[in-house]
Amino acid sequence: MRIAIVGCGYVADFYLHTLGRHPELKLVGIMDRNLTRAQQFSAYHGIEKIYPTLDDLINDSEVDIVVNLTNPHSHYEVTKAALGAGKHVYCEKPLAMEFEHAVELVDLAREKNLYLSSAPCNVLGEAAQTAWKVLRNNEIGKVFVAYAEMDDGMIHRTRYRQWISSSGAPWPWKDEFEVGCTMEHAGYYLTWLAAFFGPAKRITSFSQNLVRDKQTDTPLDKLTSDFSVGVMEFENNIVARLTCSIIAPHNRSMHVIGEEGVLTIEDCWDYETNVYKQKTPIGRRIEEWPVVSNLFGVAREKVPLVRTTRANKSDKTMDYFRGVTELAESIQMNRPTRLSADFSLHITELALAMQYPEKLGTQRELVSTFEGVSPMHWAK
Repeated sequence: MRIAIVGCGYVADFYLHTLGRHPELKLVGIMDRNLTRAQQFSAYHGIEKIYPTLDDLINDSEVDIVVNLTNPHSHYEVTKAALGAGKHVYCEKPLAMEFEHAVELVDLAREKNLYLSSAPCNVLGEAAQTAWKVLRNNEIGKVFVAYAEMDDGMIHRTRYRQWISSSGAPWPWKDEFEVGCTMEHAGYYLTWLAAFFGPAKRITSFSQNLVRDKQTDTPLDKLTSDFSVGVMEFENNIVARLTCSIIAPHNRSMHVIGEEGVLTIEDCWDYETNVYKQKTPIGRRIEEWPVVSNLFGVAREKVPLVRTTRANKSDKTMDYFRGVTELAESIQMNRPTRLSADFSLHITELALAMQYPEKLGTQRELVSTFEGVSPMHWAK
């Protein structure tokens, strides 16, 4: 299918580097409100067409899907315009920075009979599908609780002002700090938890801005939480705790604890990451049981990853375009897409609840819901 990209900033390069794995997608053109940035991006990636304006892009009959890679604060406006022009949309996370706006977009897509989908798509990757298969096969028994971490270390102590993408776009540090690590990163595990366990019933949240002076020469217009915790309750009394920060040491692992064992994923950003399962000891004294913090030093079984022809072991980057391809295949086959509008809305509500408990409630009964997500056909 024919796609067009809005937004040629830092993340857009990560998308383009995986486009070659998806020959079913044809990139028609790009657009950025910064023409110089669009020209630089176009020259680096060899893209011929640059749209002068958003209206030019969304009114082009050659475009089937608009890929919205703009700043999160622009997601609502750009996606609404694209849907209004009759285009299917794949949007970077989150759908919108306000829950009411996200609901409006989902309603508009439904009204116009259009597909709307949102990143992240790492739940479609090999590691997530492998872990999900272990859970479906009941290999660790009845699940009680999951502990997930999305900690990236003290970003403010790195040389983040020097981070440049392959085509020359600087890391948008000011936007990143003002949007917040929860809205930027929590979705990488929220999608897994929701796919594995279904819609959450309620969430209890806490967030705080712990480091107020992340830079010195350019003041932030908004101080946003750099640490958050969400405890989610799912059906069947399954509970999950997600911690998200740019404070604690780098850790993107998850442990799922069941009656018969523990499932461990080392890094949700790596489609090829290690997935382990370990049986719960039987017949030992309780104090001899391994604890989660010691799992990596205890004998365990490495689970072979389920495979897709799109996998590329030599490239550890996330396959960002896999979500767009999933959307395109759904449109062509006239089937529900796995990262549906309702699913994306639910993930957005959870992320917003984690970041803004003062606005959405310290304990929130989830308003959104979705139909169950299907595993990838190659992971059944």
